[in-house]
Amino acid sequence: MDLFWKIIIPAAVIVAIGWVGYWIWEIWQRKLEKQRPRQRSQRYQQASSSVADWAKKMAEFEPPKRPKKQGPSDTEKPDSGKES
Repeated sequence: MDLFWKIIIPAAVIVAIGWVGYWIWEIWQRKLEKQRPRQRSQRYQQASSSVADWAKKMAEFEPPKRPKKQGPSDTEKPDSGKES
């Protein structure tokens, strides 16, 4: 065997072991993350509460009443589409 293959095969085995170790560590970290309560920053909590307040105000909002349009008065003629 060449010197190249004597170096590449152990290097490939070491890299494969490293990836398996990283994969196991990543799974372990995800389990720990699920067990911990979520920590929310002060800024996030303020933004969330302000959005909730805004949504509550929008739910209670009633648009102003528009005055009803009255029909044409006696002095006004309805438009017939022609200009004189």
